[in-house]
Amino acid sequence: MSENTNGTDDQGTSGETIGASTPSETGNLEKDPSDWGSGGDPMTEAQKSYLDTLARQAGEELPADLNKAEASENIERLREVNNNS
Repeated sequence: MSENTNGTDDQGTSGETIGASTPSETGNLEKDPSDWGSGGDPMTEAQKSYLDTLARQAGEELPADLNKAEASENIERLREVNNNS
C-alpha cells in the first residue's frame, strides 16, 4: 500500500488507530469529572437513581441538584464507602 503526499494510504486512511488492544503504559487516561465539558450540566436520571441507591446504602443524604461531575465524584466515593463496609 503506497502513501500519498497528504499522509494517507491509497484507501484514504491515515494509518492512525484508536482503542489499543492492550492497556497503555501512560497510566490512567480517564478524564477527571471536573474537566468534563458537560460536567456542569444537571446529573442524568441514571446518575440520580444510582446515587440515590448508593447514598441509602451508605446512610447518607445528598442534594438532589448535583451536576454531572459532582454526581460522578459522589458515585465513585460512595462505591468505595459501600465496598469497604
